[in-house]
Amino acid sequence: MKTRSGFPSKLPRRLSGLRSPDSSLAALPAAQWRPECAGPIAARLSLAPSLRETTCAAGAGAQRGGGGPGGRVARSTSRRAATRSGFPSKLPRRCAWAGTDPLYVGYHDAEWGVPVRDDRVLFEFLILEGFQAGLSWITILRKREAFRRAFDEFDAAKIARYGARVRERLMKNEAIVRNRAKIAAASGNAKAFLDVRRERGSFASYLWDFVGGRPIRNRFRTLADVPAETDESRALSKDLRARGFNFVGPTICYAFMQATGMVNDHVVSCFRHAEIAKLG
Repeated sequence: MKTRSGFPSKLPRRLSGLRSPDSSLAALPAAQWRPECAGPIAARLSLAPSLRETTCAAGAGAQRGGGGPGGRVARSTSRRAATRSGFPSKLPRRCAWAGTDPLYVGYHDAEWGVPVRDDRVLFEFLILEGFQAGLSWITILRKREAFRRAFDEFDAAKIARYGARVRERLMKNEAIVRNRAKIAAASGNAKAFLDVRRERGSFASYLWDFVGGRPIRNRFRTLADVPAETDESRALSKDLRARGFNFVGPTICYAFMQATGMVNDHVVSCFRHAEIAKLG
């Protein structure tokens, strides 16, 4: 029914948060934001070269309805009507620690828990975990690109040759974590890393022996169930220290094992738990 002015007496109800196609993402509540809303994860995160292929493959899997971050959402909603905003009505469940920060969500979905067997990437994670000691991991993620530039893309052979002049230059670099002991440890750890490679052929084969060559698949229901360290991380820490590594305590080692997929510590309700389990 129209009014005398010729306009409908009742206007259609619209979603209050969406004003235009260009502003729709900005208007979404934080709880509804998903990394795939802003384009491929690999394009937004500065992933290590060897991780980009894995991440892009995961993204392709998501578009096909499986495999990558958000893949289950694509599959489960393909036969259901979307909400009026055009986004699926059901979002994937994640580990609570991922929160809503886009960088953290992207890291959780694309990297955390993915088995890594590339020596350079493993070395990068080991050094970054050491720098994270006493800080939050999101701080390290935000500085990761700066760390890569400052530390020669984590080329262990170059870092092992760092002398006093280079270490002093790094202490003046405001883009990274400036800690004299941690910077010195990075150089020392690079030397120890190269020694392990010469002895074992690869750093990856050395590390993965501590979990029998395959990821440990845990089935924790809540974050409270996840331990800070385990027998495996204590054994790894003890051996690394004996080889001259520093900033490799049992807790740091366990965080390293979680990040590099030596253990699958996504809670069982997280959509990534099952996906990571398939990677082996």
